[in-house]
Amino acid sequence: MIVIRCPYCNEQRTEEELSYGGEANIVRAIEPDTLSDTEWTDYLFMRNNPKGLLQEQWCCAAGCGQWFKTERHTVTHEITEVIRFDQQFSCKKDS
Repeated sequence: MIVIRCPYCNEQRTEEELSYGGEANIVRAIEPDTLSDTEWTDYLFMRNNPKGLLQEQWCCAAGCGQWFKTERHTVTHEITEVIRFDQQFSCKKDS
């Protein structure tokens, strides 16, 4: 079971109390109308699926409702870092 302490309300939440938002740091195109169908499809659907550390976004849905970012190992589910949305990961990964 995934358990994460929300960096905003400081409450420990289980995965049932959180909403998963997918991979963190996905940058939307400034002018999406200029993208080709292939580029738009890549933006919408193509994500990393590593066996290892992944930076993700989660929402404290049953608590304060704030979105935050985590770094989680996809095999062990170990949470290595939890930060507010306005913060950067301490060991920024190249995506």
